[in-house]
Amino acid sequence: MTSVPGPVDQPQPTPGAGWPASPSGDYGYPTPEPDRLTRLVLRLHARSPRWAAPLAAVGCVGLGMAYALLSNPAHADPDAAPTCLLKLTTGLDCPGCGGTRALWYVLHGDLPAAARHHFLFVFAVPFLAYLFVAWAGNQAFGWRLPELRISSKVIVGFLGAWLAFSVLRNLPWAPFTSLYV
Repeated sequence: MTSVPGPVDQPQPTPGAGWPASPSGDYGYPTPEPDRLTRLVLRLHARSPRWAAPLAAVGCVGLGMAYALLSNPAHADPDAAPTCLLKLTTGLDCPGCGGTRALWYVLHGDLPAAARHHFLFVFAVPFLAYLFVAWAGNQAFGWRLPELRISSKVIVGFLGAWLAFSVLRNLPWAPFTSLYV
């Protein structure tokens, strides 16, 4: 009587046969070679001074502030078409609607008017500013400011409040119409 080979009797493939091993020891797909642009960016990053990334970020924030100051979004013509695509097509305020005007009022020190245009932006500015200063100071000068630890629950809560604010500001009833911008 002969036995029929079953799954136990068949030879098992050796691990890694036909699969290249990665440096971490697991078997997966090989890492692709970076393209020329990626290699250039990696070389520039390796050669750049520590303060280059914070300086670039300060430049971007400065350009945004300059745009807000020069464009004066708080005094647009009443019959001007909205520049926000969502507001132009649907007539609804988007989640960021009023942010540029709020920035303009913050830069001019008028916090009540800024909060009138986008309350959550005004609430988030001190936290974002501290996070930026802590990161940039560490990158550029090696400062060790106390870390602001924001849990995922706090982030989800903030995003939920932002979503609720975005919905409530578009409701056409009496207490919510004061949130129109």
